[in-house]
Parts: sequence; C-alpha cells; structure tokens
Amino acid sequence: MFAFRLDARSGVPTYLQLVEQVRRGLLLGYLSDGDRLPTVREVAAALVVNPNTVAKAYRELEHAGLVDARGGQGTYVVGSIDRVPAATYARLSRDLRGWLAAARAAGLDHEQVRALVTAALDDDTARAGAA
Repeated sequence: MFAFRLDARSGVPTYLQLVEQVRRGLLLGYLSDGDRLPTVREVAAALVVNPNTVAKAYRELEHAGLVDARGGQGTYVVGSIDRVPAATYARLSRDLRGWLAAARAAGLDHEQVRALVTAALDDDTARAGAA
C-alpha cells in the first residue's frame, strides 16, 4: 500500500505534500489506475495530522481527476499521468544518486542541494521559454 511521508522543514503545506506525493507516485509508476489510497483516518493517524488536512488533499486530487472517493469503500486512483519509462527512470535515478553523493561529499546539506536543484530547474525553464 502507498505510504505518505512529511517533510516539516520543506515549508510546503501538509496537504500539498500529500497531493504532490500522489502525483509523483503516478508519474513514477508507484501508483496506477485502480489502486486504493490509504483512508483519511489511516493517513492522519500514521502522520499525526488533522484528518481534515488529509481530506483536503484527497479533495484536491479528486478535483484534479486523479482519484475517486467511493463512499464507504475508500479513495481510488482513477486518473493517470504520462509516466517516466522504467529504463529512463533507472538510468536517471542512478545518475542523480551519483550527483547527490558528489554534492554531499562537497559538503552541501539538504537545503543547499534543494536550492541548487530549484535554481537549475528555474534556469532551464527560463532558457526553454526564451527559445
């Protein structure tokens, strides 16, 4: 079953972290059409958060057409997102892990790595937009 994690240091609201994890799960093939998500109660208990926060995330996912809440049965994945092909994912994941090891060896902490990756993504987006 799919499990959620929270990063209290991210500055991202809890419900958005949950939404992004489901989206990422779909992108990477961890979730697919028909999969059942943990109940609101299960997620709230596991993460020690207010059930309303989890319900808000699930409503957001439902509004995006990615899940369907079935009364008394649970919340199921009904949408899909173009997935990263498995071979591409494996290769890029291996390369990224190597890069992360080099960043750690250079003394960068989690926040610095995140800032560097975000800046690179922003630069790439700006370059693509200018082309």
